[in-house]
Amino acid sequence: MYIESIQLKNFRNYRSLEMEFDQGTNILYGDNAQGKTNILESVYLCGTSKSHRGSKDREMILFGEEESHIRLFIHKNGIQYKIDMHLKKNKPKGVAVNGVPIRKAKELLGVINVVFFSPEDLNIIKNGPAERRRFTDMELCQLDPVYVSDLSGYNHVINQRNKLLKDLWSSPSLKDTLDIWDEQLVQYGLKVIRKRREFIRELNEIASEIHHNLTGGIEKIEILYEPDVPEELLSEKVFLNRERDLKLKTSSTGPHRDDFCVRINGIDIRKYGSQGQQRTAALSLKLSEIYLVKKKIHDEPILLLDDVLSELDSSRQNYLLGSIHDIQTIITCTGLDDFVSHQFEINKVFHVVKGEVSGL
Repeated sequence: MYIESIQLKNFRNYRSLEMEFDQGTNILYGDNAQGKTNILESVYLCGTSKSHRGSKDREMILFGEEESHIRLFIHKNGIQYKIDMHLKKNKPKGVAVNGVPIRKAKELLGVINVVFFSPEDLNIIKNGPAERRRFTDMELCQLDPVYVSDLSGYNHVINQRNKLLKDLWSSPSLKDTLDIWDEQLVQYGLKVIRKRREFIRELNEIASEIHHNLTGGIEKIEILYEPDVPEELLSEKVFLNRERDLKLKTSSTGPHRDDFCVRINGIDIRKYGSQGQQRTAALSLKLSEIYLVKKKIHDEPILLLDDVLSELDSSRQNYLLGSIHDIQTIITCTGLDDFVSHQFEINKVFHVVKGEVSGL
């Protein structure tokens, strides 16, 4: 799997842009705030229908314009695919694959598999549970269309249940309808918990070997799923916490409060690990994503590295660069010195200056 080319119109700081990529390593270099990350964001958007930054559609449209368009050409298993994405300020985005409009995000997921690695990901261990849930959900959504439906259904139930909990203060007669939302919370919640548990189990197996190699065998990593409530107790806990939810006006039980724990040599590094241990563990997690995708789809994902090398020491840089030699990679950086000093093979270089891109 590889990207052939991309076309942008009125996206972020790009009025118009066309780029052709090499199947190997592509470098986007230039000063900060020139638009390098915007190109990676457009690729990720075409693969997942979402911005890695969590931006809304209207925020990605060039200032002063009403619409934006992205067109991505990819090759997968000998077949060319064209993904068109139309962003609008006040309407839902339009998406088409090979000219055929799609109505749901799950129809897009899996057409292209993307692993995005940014400096913020190095903090995934020490940040709050929401970061780790997002990491889990974004990868699972690319690999499993059924999970997309289950997660979407669960999030809808939580939103509606929370709205009802607030409305009950002014309309207590609606209390009987809470049973319906509780049943659906359990129904979708069980599916989400089971899929997350299996994902973490597979991730743990892959990360164990990677981390062993990264640390020269000194450290052993364990990733442990920490559901807010085990499957067998979900229904009971939702019922027992109902009065509490009515007082707090929010749903306090369910997989929207899940987390996972990362241990190094038996120690929880969220609480007791050094920054170096946390960063090495985060690198192991991101590299595990690549291998997990390869295992699931029997193809190489596309790797997007957003100025990550500057955040890693030389040994971690070498390991990362050595792990991606057979994967199409698009890397942003402020200079080329790191690649030259490591004698790393570069297939294509682009210079980015104020929304203008020139090939070298």
